[in-house]
Amino acid sequence: MLASSTPISRSPSPVFDVDHDGLRRRGHDEDHPTRTASISSQSSVEPDTTGMSYLDALTREQVSLDIDKYPGVDLVTQHEIAAKYKRLHQAIMDEGLYECSRTAYVFECCRYVGLFAAMFISLSYRQYVLGAVFLGLAWHQLVFLAHDAGHMGITHDYQIDTAIGIFVADFIGGLSLGWWKRNHNVHHIVTNAPEHDPDIEHIPLFAVTHRLLGSLRSTYYDRVMEYDAVAKFMLRIQAWTYYPLLALGRFNLYRLSWDYLIARRGPRRGPGAWHWYLEVAGQFFFWAWFGYGILYKMLPDGWTRFMFVMVSHVTSSPLHVQIVLSHFAMSTSDLGPQESFAQRMLRTTMDVDCPPWLDFIHGGLQFQAIHHLFPRVPRHNLRKAQRLVVEFCRDVGIPYALYGFSDGNKAVIGRLSEVSRQAAILAKCQQTVARNGGVFGHHD
Repeated sequence: MLASSTPISRSPSPVFDVDHDGLRRRGHDEDHPTRTASISSQSSVEPDTTGMSYLDALTREQVSLDIDKYPGVDLVTQHEIAAKYKRLHQAIMDEGLYECSRTAYVFECCRYVGLFAAMFISLSYRQYVLGAVFLGLAWHQLVFLAHDAGHMGITHDYQIDTAIGIFVADFIGGLSLGWWKRNHNVHHIVTNAPEHDPDIEHIPLFAVTHRLLGSLRSTYYDRVMEYDAVAKFMLRIQAWTYYPLLALGRFNLYRLSWDYLIARRGPRRGPGAWHWYLEVAGQFFFWAWFGYGILYKMLPDGWTRFMFVMVSHVTSSPLHVQIVLSHFAMSTSDLGPQESFAQRMLRTTMDVDCPPWLDFIHGGLQFQAIHHLFPRVPRHNLRKAQRLVVEFCRDVGIPYALYGFSDGNKAVIGRLSEVSRQAAILAKCQQTVARNGGVFGHHD
């Protein structure tokens, strides 16, 4: 089966039958002629002193595995998938799944108000830890609303949804919606592309693909992501540091938000130019109510303030696990420009299986594959769209990756451990080359 509403953990869906021999040959000979030529040239002309031959071999292996698992990347097959994706989009529209549920957002707002009220009540009774927990939970829930607004999934009006998102993200959460939209739009276009997608470019802290061991240049950050001594040390233990570092992720989001606003990285002309001024006002408002009103005025001493900040920020951190869960364990291979949008999104994104009553905890992020196919479908309709997407996957032969939350996390930790092992092998290869004067011992 491709999907089920049963709230249990499971392995991903089985691989559909494909022409393995033809696809493997096409993947090696046609999709990467430049890479193959460069490897051959390097082997015949000069010794590999950096281990790039090993990394290239891993790349070819992973491309081959993807080509075996997914429909062929020939133009005929991909055009057929694209045509059926257009029909799927029409079915989504015909069922009214782009229409926002006002009732759902009424319940959402009641939840937000309730969590903030619980925080202030706790503080009034000097229950500072409990108050921090309620604030962290409120921030966790509000990010889902900002995500909806950033995708124009609430009113479908650019200015109105942006204003809603800035109010939620900047005024209440202290984070820049503009930074998030700039980052997130790129992520949706080039999902899981190691040299392009900022959501998987976390060197020196994490690497989810061996390609980051080759000091790739990021087109988003416009700099080389150096695989230096710090990265080599951190990647050795990344499976252990993964959750602790994500628990502190909100502090890094402050830094990225301030960098975006101070450097004026957003639009300076056009319909979005005024958003920067609103965001700056939102930042001042946030630090007035949170930094002065809560931390300074309502808390008694420095230790309590520190504790309140840490507890509230760590409480909201499961969001960071939810955000990366759907991508870190998925494919990072490039199958070429002829691959259809629908296949690439489903190849690089997994969904998380959970019962409907837990949907408010995941906030729509459990349906990331569906969301990547249709980013402006309101999150309250994503579960309804799942049936149509599953039927589409069956029809075109694309595996629909559906994991339980536990199994999904195991897959992510497994990927981190795998890259750590690859980094260790790369280091041994480089050491062998150095000892042998630039020539591998008995390696071809």
